[in-house]
Amino acid sequence: MASLVLTRRFALVGASAAVLAACSKHGGGGESGPQAAAALPDDMSLGNPNAKVHFVEYASVACPVCGRWFKEVWPAFKAKYVDTGKVYYTFREMLVGGSDEVTAAASGFLLARCAGKDKYFQMVDAIFNSQPDLFSDPRGVLLNIAKSAGMTEQQFDSCVGNADALNALQNRVEKNGKEGNIQATPTFVINGKAMDPGYHPLTEIDAAIAAAPSGTA
Repeated sequence: MASLVLTRRFALVGASAAVLAACSKHGGGGESGPQAAAALPDDMSLGNPNAKVHFVEYASVACPVCGRWFKEVWPAFKAKYVDTGKVYYTFREMLVGGSDEVTAAASGFLLARCAGKDKYFQMVDAIFNSQPDLFSDPRGVLLNIAKSAGMTEQQFDSCVGNADALNALQNRVEKNGKEGNIQATPTFVINGKAMDPGYHPLTEIDAAIAAAPSGTA
């Protein structure tokens, strides 16, 4: 019963979130692009905070294009820029698509937050790697991920059933979407300058970082 109630709640969230952004299959921005956003206390980040380049990704763990970028580009990007301290990377949560995608993403983000800051990216990594199974059995996939991190099924249900955490997630999504003027996911913003929404190979990201305002990595 708890899962059914959550699904209905997330569907309501999706109705507003889908207006903010959609999972993009390719580049192509609107008339007004994303704006630079100040660091937020609930941001999840990796790397050197003093790096010359601040790279912000707006994405959903249930966005197939985001999942493709994560699998194909993220490992090399992380090794080249984040692990070397050249880039400070921030991941900002978005909820996009229909009710099923929003349900899966919201559950995934709640689970990642419950794991804590030290394990947040480990959980996000596991969720991205679970695509496309995530779409056919979101509860089963996420429960297995939770158990692999040492959580019990009861803890998992309590986590994804937390109404306060869900409200906080919705508030983050709406704040990030409106203040950043995000139209689609994934969207990458480098030192306040956005690339066109959609998938970008590492060569294009290299060029954007090299051309980033106020210095390069």
